[in-house]
Amino acid sequence: MIKLFTSRITSRTINMAFCSRLGMLVKQSGQVPMASMINSTRYMSSNIFVGGLSDDVDDLTLTEVFSSFGEVVEARVITFKDTGRSKGFGIVNFSGEDSASKAVSSMNGKDRGGKLVHVRK
Repeated sequence: MIKLFTSRITSRTINMAFCSRLGMLVKQSGQVPMASMINSTRYMSSNIFVGGLSDDVDDLTLTEVFSSFGEVVEARVITFKDTGRSKGFGIVNFSGEDSASKAVSSMNGKDRGGKLVHVRK
């Protein structure tokens, strides 16, 4: 009985995480691209948040910086819709949990372009 209850919680937690990610994608773009939907189910636990980015960092720069820790599936700098300017943070999606963990432990608190970078899961 206890084991069945635990598996329900795990399944529910996974479903809630997926729905949250899907809702975030819809809110950001107004539509859900199929590739992002597939990636959100496949790589949910390997996303990391990167804060404290300088204004000159774009998606390509973010990919280049974090690719030394493993395969980067997607890297996105979050921008203002009206101006297109960076909000100073981004999301990096790795192909594996180990790569994400290495990136967090190596990059969190590092000085990058005169700004302190905050990296967490």
